Parts: sequence; structure tokens; C-alpha cells
Amino acid sequence: MPETVDRVTKELAGIAAAVAGHCQPCFAYHFKEALALGAAMEAIEAIVEMGQAVRAAGDRHMDEFVSRHMQESAPSASGGEPRGG
Repeated sequence: MPETVDRVTKELAGIAAAVAGHCQPCFAYHFKEALALGAAMEAIEAIVEMGQAVRAAGDRHMDEFVSRHMQESAPSASGGEPRGG
């Protein structure tokens, strides 16, 4: 099967995924491989920023979900059962 994505692009994708997924060993591996394959530091920096943006959005959405879930599940002021699922 022919390669549809070049090796540098795969390593850059690995870097973004590692940053977004909080995987330090993954980042170290893909960073080293990307450099060895000749990836430009500017490209790596841009990809790191992308991974950070994805991670931040996921963290923000999780925080909003937790807050909503806690508010919906809190016992009512009348002392009744928690609302929601």
C-alpha cells in the first residue's frame, strides 16, 4: 500500500496528539523523530500550539460539563432528591 502521508507529517501529527493528550513520552519520541527527519523548528512550534489549543478546548468543555452536571444533580433547596440523571 503506498504511503499517503509523508513521515515528517506523521511525526508532526504525533507531536500534536501527544501535546493534546498529555503524553510526555509520546511527545519526546515524536519530537526526536521529527527533528531527525528534518522538520523545521517553526513547523514543530506551530504544531505544538495546535495541540495546546485542542487540549485547552477539551479542558474547557470538560470543566463546563462538570459544572453543569453538578448544578443539575445538586439537591434542590427544598431538600428533595437530586435532579437529573
